[in-house]
Amino acid sequence: MVMLVRSGIFSALIVSLLLALPPMSYSASSSDGAPDNGIIKVKSVYSFGETVARLKADISSKGIMFFSAIDQSQLGAGAGITLNPSTLLIFGNPPLGIQFLTSNPDSGLDWPVRLLVRKDRDGQVWAVYTDFGWIARRHGISDRDAQFKMASAVIASITSSVASKR
Repeated sequence: MVMLVRSGIFSALIVSLLLALPPMSYSASSSDGAPDNGIIKVKSVYSFGETVARLKADISSKGIMFFSAIDQSQLGAGAGITLNPSTLLIFGNPPLGIQFLTSNPDSGLDWPVRLLVRKDRDGQVWAVYTDFGWIARRHGISDRDAQFKMASAVIASITSSVASKR
């Protein structure tokens, strides 16, 4: 993966993948296209379990390091609290993500990447993450535009795996 990122092949691969993707369903956003609160929601067309499995498989297929899956519903049940299905996936590409920390160490609050899969009251499953442009603004990082664009392309590619039936 390090060689792919450094050589630019990875960037070309992601761009070509994105051009072939169907449109996705996102939450409302501000006039500049970024969500007002930094949250992007992608509607899944799959069940909760299949959504989690597909996202994990897509992360793995891209050679991205997978760190953890936290079943928040199970944690709630252990505390006697009922929660709709909710799992937090944590993953990343250290050669890319660590660059943000060199610009602002506090950006480690947002790295590695977190992708929340949750089922709402109506039974709809969502893949939810923080917009990388919003993260850049939050931490005042202005010297990593290409890296933020790459991270945005990667998460869009990952979430596209659940946005339409293939």
